[in-house]
Amino acid sequence: MALDRRLINIVLLGLAFMLVFTAFQTMGNIQKTIIDSIQQDDPDFEGDGYVSLSIIYAVMSILNWAAPSVISVIGPNFAMLIGGVTYLLFIMSFLIPRTWLLYLASVIIGCGAAVIWTGQGNYLTLNSTQATVSRNSGIFWAMLQFSLFIGNLFVYFQFQGKERIEESTRNLVIWVLSGIAIAGLVVMILLPRPKKNTETDMPAERQQGPIEALRGAVKLFFTRDMLLLTITFFYTGLELGFFSGVYSPSIGFTKQFDNSKELVGLSGIFIGVGEVLGGAAFGILGAKTIKWGRDPIVIGGFLVHVVSFFLIFLNLPNNSPFKDTMDTAIITSSKELAIFCSFLLGLGDSCFNTQIYSILAGVYSENSSSAFAIFKFTQSVAAAICFGYSTALILYGQLAILLVFAILGTASFVIVEWKVKKQALAQGVHDNESASEGSADDLTSK
Repeated sequence: MALDRRLINIVLLGLAFMLVFTAFQTMGNIQKTIIDSIQQDDPDFEGDGYVSLSIIYAVMSILNWAAPSVISVIGPNFAMLIGGVTYLLFIMSFLIPRTWLLYLASVIIGCGAAVIWTGQGNYLTLNSTQATVSRNSGIFWAMLQFSLFIGNLFVYFQFQGKERIEESTRNLVIWVLSGIAIAGLVVMILLPRPKKNTETDMPAERQQGPIEALRGAVKLFFTRDMLLLTITFFYTGLELGFFSGVYSPSIGFTKQFDNSKELVGLSGIFIGVGEVLGGAAFGILGAKTIKWGRDPIVIGGFLVHVVSFFLIFLNLPNNSPFKDTMDTAIITSSKELAIFCSFLLGLGDSCFNTQIYSILAGVYSENSSSAFAIFKFTQSVAAAICFGYSTALILYGQLAILLVFAILGTASFVIVEWKVKKQALAQGVHDNESASEGSADDLTSK
């Protein structure tokens, strides 16, 4: 029954994040488009969607170092709730479009994001065993990314046939997303507190004070394996920034497509479809992925992303990330191909992230708060950098950066995973030898 209860906790965790991030990920996907429409109504509004997203991830990256200390004091449940409230405040800030308010709200949600994600990683670890950690990571990821499907489906119908997003449509979208976020906060309030490591083979999370937790996070960051994994984390941050805030608006700015604005929501839907299919597959096949190892899945995600980058390079104009453009691409731009690339971006992202969750929860269960804080720190730095250079760097340059770090990130993950496999094999041989010696001793005594 204990295992069943922990599975229910994982499902509730996934439901809470699905609701909160239905609101936020949808908002992030359409933010550039929304802000562009606000500026058409109010020329005094000078906010920039890429700058806002860059601020969010920059603040998050800095405060991630304090997140383990916060978790050690207030626990993962309360930390996630506080973080969730900041997401609601950010979304509602668009009801009052002011440049200063946009950037202030970006700082506030950056603070909340640091604790919500570190708390989530800690909560998932406390409800997992070595046998269930891959399954739980897949279930959580599929439920989380289902948010892209729900929110963007609503946006697709709201934006359908519109070349300009008027105030009434904007406000309706914002109020609906806010209501969904509130529902997620209610589920977070109802989340059971996890019973720490009862009936589990995962090493217990070390109890630490806030200062010790900070020191432990810094010390863990500079270990060889974690430094290698940070390259993978960095890549996931770059591609997160690209697919969540750059790619869909780029489709919307490509005027070679008819009704290009409605494609922004459709792109988000198919990113979500790719994410959900990947997460669901790894959840269902959790036991087999433990047997095969995590590296084949990450290598598969790498290949999927390389294909998507090449097709985007061919299909979208070079200046499409910035504003409406009539420029042509290398081939005749195809909306079907653009949406297919959205699916590939989501599928590849799920390959990387589910296996990162699995390796952190499985290998670093003794210090999961610090491990997940390092992951989110590095990912957030990369996302902030991505949104920073997206304000000026052409599409082809962005794709080249993604390709380089995809190669480096995949290689570094594989190196660490092979070491983990080797250690597990050696431990298995040692355990078998110990068992054999014990049996021989028993026979001798008889």
